[in-house]
Amino acid sequence: MPSVFSVNFSLSSHIQIFRKTMAGLKSLVKDTAIYGMSSIIGRFLNYLLVPIYVSAMSAKSGGYGVVTEVYAWTALLLVILVYGMETTFFRFVNKAEENPQRVYSTSLLMLGFTSGLFVLLCLVFLQPISAAMGYADHPWYVGMMLIVVAMDAFQCIPFAYLRYQKRPYRFVFFKLLFIVLNITLNIVYYLFMDGSDPGAAFAINLICTSIIMVLMLPLVKIKAGFDVGLMKRMLNYSYPILILGIAGILNQVADKIIFSHVYPGDDAKTQLGIYGAASKIAMVMALLTQAFRYAYEPVVFSKSRDKDSKEFYAKAMKYFLIFTLLAFLCVMFYIDILKHLIMPNPEYWGGLSVVPIVMAAEILMGIYFNLSFWYKLIDKTIWGAVFSFAGCAVLLAINILLVPRFGYMACAWAGVAGYGIAMLLSYFVGQRKNPIDYDIRGMMQYVVVAAVLYGVSEWLPLTNEWAKMGINTLLLVVFVAMIVKKENFNLKALLKR
Repeated sequence: MPSVFSVNFSLSSHIQIFRKTMAGLKSLVKDTAIYGMSSIIGRFLNYLLVPIYVSAMSAKSGGYGVVTEVYAWTALLLVILVYGMETTFFRFVNKAEENPQRVYSTSLLMLGFTSGLFVLLCLVFLQPISAAMGYADHPWYVGMMLIVVAMDAFQCIPFAYLRYQKRPYRFVFFKLLFIVLNITLNIVYYLFMDGSDPGAAFAINLICTSIIMVLMLPLVKIKAGFDVGLMKRMLNYSYPILILGIAGILNQVADKIIFSHVYPGDDAKTQLGIYGAASKIAMVMALLTQAFRYAYEPVVFSKSRDKDSKEFYAKAMKYFLIFTLLAFLCVMFYIDILKHLIMPNPEYWGGLSVVPIVMAAEILMGIYFNLSFWYKLIDKTIWGAVFSFAGCAVLLAINILLVPRFGYMACAWAGVAGYGIAMLLSYFVGQRKNPIDYDIRGMMQYVVVAAVLYGVSEWLPLTNEWAKMGINTLLLVVFVAMIVKKENFNLKALLKR
């Protein structure tokens, strides 16, 4: 029979673990709020570009299809040029045996060299590169974005350094300054000057990225020098992340890159533009995942040595899923309003049917991101590459086989299948290699209720938009009430804070 002392000691130990877990969650919530607000505000402001573009470029012109395709290539190239160094930086800068300043300067010099070499080679071979991408008549569409992506790759290390130093306001300043400049110049050209050339969007991006590059120069500190041994260790850690990143980003952009090459009609750019515009409505999920990632990634590595780390990871996963499901319902319940705000040109409304599918895929991608830390923390990042390539293979196969028959609807469902495969593989292998006690039952209850509420909204025979939104609001209140009741949120205490 245990003594009173042992019982009290055990209770005290559990209380300390609980307090540490809640303190970690509060820190995560605070950082997510700061980074998240910058991301939310930034994405919201960037959403303003979509109505500007779709209003200035008709669907038939294919102009927005060009913007969609070039930015898809840019996203893929950015992952290649960063080659996993952002995550690698956080891993090594938090190691007790490493010098943080040496890690920072070595990372800067590595990214600076590779980005500079990339720009040089691309400009020398710009004509054949642009021709291979289908832009032989507009090589500088491609050239401008190649320069932009090189600068973005280099800037990822100073931005990561700001996060490591917990200087979110400086981080937010640079991010929002770029967005404000970008939107302002786009408004001037597309609205006041009545422009319609998609190439102007790339030129404006180049100008704004260059301004941020100049302003960030004071953060470029290389006095700690370059450590060859450290570089080798970092590359050894980062190359599986690069493979993982390539597979991951292909899951997001491969459909947009290959669409024009597998779609049989002459209106490929038109269809791609419609799909790209409609997908922007669903990008609220990517927004939430990005905000969560900015705050969560540094916390995960810093908490990896704590006894309560697995409990923390399980709670973070649950709350992430809850609030992404809430975001899904918000978007779908009020999509009749959002379509007027984000896509004011009715030519693009035919693509709205992809929104719930793309949002579901983004939720699966967010869960997969949360699951990914088990192999990062034990330095087995090769597992991530395996899972992501499995998902990517499924996605590519569906796109190649089904886009010729079903168009962009096949692209949307391919995302669900690809992320779903990667998520399931990561979960089952992770539970064997580094088990975490996720509240699967509790999370599935939220998924089922959200699905039922969405189904009710879709199948109600209401033609009056105001009546439908009223019913949808009541359904949304039901889901929020479920969250408050099940998670025991003290609303009064939250309001006082």
